[in-house]
Order: sequence, then C-alpha cells, then structure tokens
Amino acid sequence: MDSLENLKVLIEGCISGRRQSQNELYQLLAGKMFVVCQRYSKSREEAEDILQEGFVRVFTYIHQYKFNGSFEGWVRRIMVNCALQRYRIKKDMHAVLDIEKVSIDNYETENILSRIGAKELLEMVQKLSPAYRTIFNLYVFEGMKHREIAELLGISEGTSKSNLSDARAILKKAIHHSMLSENKNINEV
Repeated sequence: MDSLENLKVLIEGCISGRRQSQNELYQLLAGKMFVVCQRYSKSREEAEDILQEGFVRVFTYIHQYKFNGSFEGWVRRIMVNCALQRYRIKKDMHAVLDIEKVSIDNYETENILSRIGAKELLEMVQKLSPAYRTIFNLYVFEGMKHREIAELLGISEGTSKSNLSDARAILKKAIHHSMLSENKNINEV
C-alpha cells in the first residue's frame, strides 16, 4: 500500500471516530502544523493552544474533506483559520508603533539567513504585534494578496499594505541589531 492509500485509510478511520487513527494522524502532522501555529503566535504556549484547537476542528470536520487536493493543505488552512480567529477576538490588535522611530542603518541584506538561524528569525516574527505578525504571515507565508487579507481581516487594503511595510521595517531593524550583536561577540573573542 502506498503512502497516499495509507493516508486515505487513516482519514477514513478518523471519520469513523477511531481513536487510534486520530492519534496516528496527529502524530503525522502535528510537527509541521506546530511550525505554522508558531508563526502566528507570540509564544510556544499560544502556538500549542492553536494547534490543539486546530486538531479539534480537523477531527470535527474531517468528514467534509473530499479527497481531492492536498490533505495537508486542508489541515494547514484550518490551523491558519484558528490563529486568525484568535486575532479577530483580541482587543489589542491595533498597531501602536511610530514608524518614524524605527530607523534602519544600511547593512548587507545578502546572506542574512545564513547568519541568523531560523529559530531566531521565528522569535523575531513572534515579537511583532499581533496585527503585524498576522498580516506578515498571510502575505509572506500564505501568499495572499492585500485585497484578500483586507477582506479576511475586515480592514482596508491600505492598512494591510501599511502593516506589512511596518512589520518588514521592524524585522529589518531586529535583524540588524542581531547582526551587530553577533559581530560584537565575534570581535570580543
């Protein structure tokens, strides 16, 4: 039996309510989906909450999966929607940043990813305000257009563009500070 057929059997087991199938499916996808949840959360605990809520929804609505298209993509969409629901509920979603105070010195942008680890970059994204973090993730990782983001979040397209620009500026500054700290530590050795 190939992996696609195994997945179908696993999904059918979940539809039938078999705990063993649910556990296997969770074990199969939890790691990948946790990474998605982390990008939308400010902490590991919040990401874990989103992941659990997402899997509850997956198992509740798995009977609606039609076996066409990527199942992993279907689950990912549920996780993102769980994160977005938290975004909509929170009251502190408006940016409180004076962008004029975010100045960025010139620095080389090439090789940033080779100098800063993925974990450190994720931590920088998690430190963004919920509004900036959500719009940054939807645009960069989900590939959504500003018009789609605006409709999804109930904001104007201009607000989406502005928040993305601000998020990028903040991340550039954080990367710059990280690289300066790294260079300082190297020079002290």
